[in-house]
Amino acid sequence: MTMYFPVIRNNRNNWLDSAFNDLFDMDWTPRHLSTAPAVNVKESDTAFTMEVAAPGLKKEFCKVNINNEGNLVVKIENKAEHEDKSCEEGKKCHYVRREFSYTDYEQTYILPDEVDKEAISAKVEDGILTIDLPKIAPQPEKKMDRTIEIG
Repeated sequence: MTMYFPVIRNNRNNWLDSAFNDLFDMDWTPRHLSTAPAVNVKESDTAFTMEVAAPGLKKEFCKVNINNEGNLVVKIENKAEHEDKSCEEGKKCHYVRREFSYTDYEQTYILPDEVDKEAISAKVEDGILTIDLPKIAPQPEKKMDRTIEIG
């Protein structure tokens, strides 16, 4: 049995408009809601740090690499099994409404020139992917005193 949960709109009191709007409303149709994880970026004197938050995130779901253009690519792939473990042992049940969404995520970031691309590291802890982007140590300016021969 399929159940329909109507969308309740409080912005109008006209029941006729509401009835027609609900009849042609497509909110009840299945669709994938795509949302990107929240990303924080911190900067210190020596590094940038990116934090990508996704509940339930595990190390094996993540891929971080530098592409041919020198940009940082962060990919989170959904590898979670979607079994229904909420039913008691031996009982059959199903969802009447299900809003949890599991989608893959991929984002490319253009890195500042000062990032040492050879020293980037990443780790996953408590559902947060942390990417450390160390800065290239500033080189002291070389002073040069030389005579240019005129030809």
